[in-house]
Amino acid sequence: MKIGSSVTPDYQTHLEEIPLLNIYVDADACPVKDEVYRVAKRYRLPVTLVANSWMRVPLDEAVSLEVVNAELDAADDWIAEHATPGDIVITTDIPLAARCLEAGAEVLGPAGRPFTEDNIGGALATRELLAELRQTGDAFGGPPPFAPKDRSRFLQELDRLIHKVLRLAKGSPS
Repeated sequence: MKIGSSVTPDYQTHLEEIPLLNIYVDADACPVKDEVYRVAKRYRLPVTLVANSWMRVPLDEAVSLEVVNAELDAADDWIAEHATPGDIVITTDIPLAARCLEAGAEVLGPAGRPFTEDNIGGALATRELLAELRQTGDAFGGPPPFAPKDRSRFLQELDRLIHKVLRLAKGSPS
C-alpha cells in the first residue's frame, strides 16, 4: 500500500529535468529520517520510506510511505526489488545492503558509513561472526549508541552520494 500525495505538474517537470534518482529508506528503525527529508527537499528528490507499519511522514509530494506486510524481511524484499542503479538506499541491514549493491544502487548506513563493493564482504562476515558469538554467549550488546557525529557524517555522505549519482547520470566521471 503506497501512502503519499500525487505528484504536481511542477514537481513532475523537475523530475524530468534531472536524472532519475530515488532515495529508499528502510524506515522502521531509521534514526535519520528527518535528515533524509531535509536533504531530499534541497535537491528536490523523491523519498520512499518502506516500513511494516504506518508512520507519520511529512506532507510533501516528494515523500511517500510504502507499508508492507509484517512478514520477516518484507520491507527488505520490497526495497531490493525496487532499487536500481542511480538510487540511494538508507539501511543498517547488511544483507539488504549487499542485495542493493548487487542491483547497482548506492547504499548508506545511518551512521554515515557507505556500503561498497569493497567493504560489503567484510561487513557480511563480521555480522555472521558476531551472530555466532551471541548465540554461544561469548558476545553481548549491539552497535554503539547513535551520536551527533554520526548524524553529521551521515549528512555529509548523503550529500556526496547524491552528487556522485547525479554526475554519473549526466555522464561525467566520478
